[in-house]
Amino acid sequence: MQPRPLALALLGRGVVDPDRPWVAVDDDAVLRGRAAFETLRVYGRQPFRLEAHLARLQRSAEVLELPEVDHGAMAELAGQAVAAAADGDSVLRLVWTPGRPGGGPTGFALVTALPDDLDRQRAAGLALVSLQLAIGASARSASRWLLPGVKSTSYAVNMAAQREARRRDADDAVFLSLDEVVLECPTSNIWFRDRDVVHTPSLDLGILAGVTRGALLDAARDAGVRVEQGAYQRSRLAAAEEVFVSSSVREVMAVVSLDGRPVGAGAPGPAAGAMQAALRALAVAGR
Repeated sequence: MQPRPLALALLGRGVVDPDRPWVAVDDDAVLRGRAAFETLRVYGRQPFRLEAHLARLQRSAEVLELPEVDHGAMAELAGQAVAAAADGDSVLRLVWTPGRPGGGPTGFALVTALPDDLDRQRAAGLALVSLQLAIGASARSASRWLLPGVKSTSYAVNMAAQREARRRDADDAVFLSLDEVVLECPTSNIWFRDRDVVHTPSLDLGILAGVTRGALLDAARDAGVRVEQGAYQRSRLAAAEEVFVSSSVREVMAVVSLDGRPVGAGAPGPAAGAMQAALRALAVAGR
């Protein structure tokens, strides 16, 4: 269940009552799920890497053939919504839809509270199950109509994958290609460590270019940590010394089991902890 909105700012109106309906019933966002969105974390009333999220929102809108995103207006809406929420740390969602037929686009910024179990999950680590997609890794990245790397509100498959994970007594899922190449999780990127090298799937596989993923790559480079990006089989993930995931809301979460078997020591490892600390340091520095 989604938490109740703390604040909502709407294109052309500013801050509005979040309990009133604002999206038209004949908007393609409602009828066909054709809209772009971004989710980012707010630290001390400062959205983290807002510009990177707005740039990705525009890229998604282009692929979905939506009207051009009004970058400045959306940034202003983000600031208005965060200020109205008056909550230091929160979740900010930016949504861009085509609007009503013949009308202009709809854009809004929605602020909600952080999930209340993040610290518990981080301490315990996550259990993942692997779910196989019926398409090869190379075909997925080359098939533009499958929207590789696009953050669209057509999230039914992602949510179904998480429900399937819970049905299997796990916390989340990781997608594999037909040829068992590790791709990404429904709402996060995935990483693993072998000795002193950290690995993560390449963007060439058609996965989402996570903004938090990019922040961690920056942090690793600054710390002198070697990171390799490529195509990795599920067996490589299962045999890793540690595995973790990254996303805007969850930040960095260790993975302690995969398909019912322990990963590494079966407990959160040092790389996940170091990456989490590095991400928080970037947030505090406003980077």
